[in-house]
Amino acid sequence: MLDSYPLAFVIYVDLEGMDNLEKTLAAVASGDLSPASAAQRLKGGEVRYLDEFAALDLGRAARKGVPEVVYARAKSPDQVAAICSALLESKERVILSAPTPEHEAKVREALPDTPLRRAGRSIVVGSGEPAPTGGRVGALSAGTSDLPVLEEALAVAREMGAAVMSFHDVGVAGIHRLAAPLEELKAFDPDSLIVAAGMEGALPSVVSGLVAVPVIGLPTSTGYGLGGDGTAAILGMLQTCSPGLSVVNVDNGVGAGAMAALIANRAALGRAPRENGKRL
Repeated sequence: MLDSYPLAFVIYVDLEGMDNLEKTLAAVASGDLSPASAAQRLKGGEVRYLDEFAALDLGRAARKGVPEVVYARAKSPDQVAAICSALLESKERVILSAPTPEHEAKVREALPDTPLRRAGRSIVVGSGEPAPTGGRVGALSAGTSDLPVLEEALAVAREMGAAVMSFHDVGVAGIHRLAAPLEELKAFDPDSLIVAAGMEGALPSVVSGLVAVPVIGLPTSTGYGLGGDGTAAILGMLQTCSPGLSVVNVDNGVGAGAMAALIANRAALGRAPRENGKRL
């Protein structure tokens, strides 16, 4: 398998990994590093090579706070099932993004005793719930057609430990529908907001002009004719005059959920109790 990687890359990974391993073991031996901290550090760089088609980043969640998500499109059902099976050997759950019915059927066949739960256009494979971080993510969709992508974003945010509150079908065609959800979100006190919209993509700009937290605009491929593939929505969001709005790519629910939860979890960390100037 390693023959398919550039030699310089293999040498770099090998030398860096050995150097870090020796330093970590020396720190444990000297008492400068606890075994638990050493284990956490080593998990952050764990890579598993799966046959000839995947290099699984098993340490991503520990290293970055974002779990590895399996993007099903362009992968065969057999590949998707093998990747999910391998990830579940060391994880309780894995998010499968944009699977076809064939992908889902193969995963069910390979993992007959494993629960599968729909989350918009994604599937959460596995059981249990992530440990709560204290982060809070709010979400709005302009229309019902935006829900599959928004729910994928919220699945990622939940998997990252954030609490979620969402409201749907509050787009600018009936802007009065937005008032009550914003009041409830204000009481929820989110650290970040995800706003999904297709068509002309106006809702994120409107919301961003009314709230004092970061807003992640999530354009969706919902609309008519020219620009209805998400082009009009993303261009409208990118041209916003409302400060505090950032934008992910069309239908990128995973990216929106990860960004919102990273912000929320960092904010939660800042709220954590402190002792002698250090967070507990």
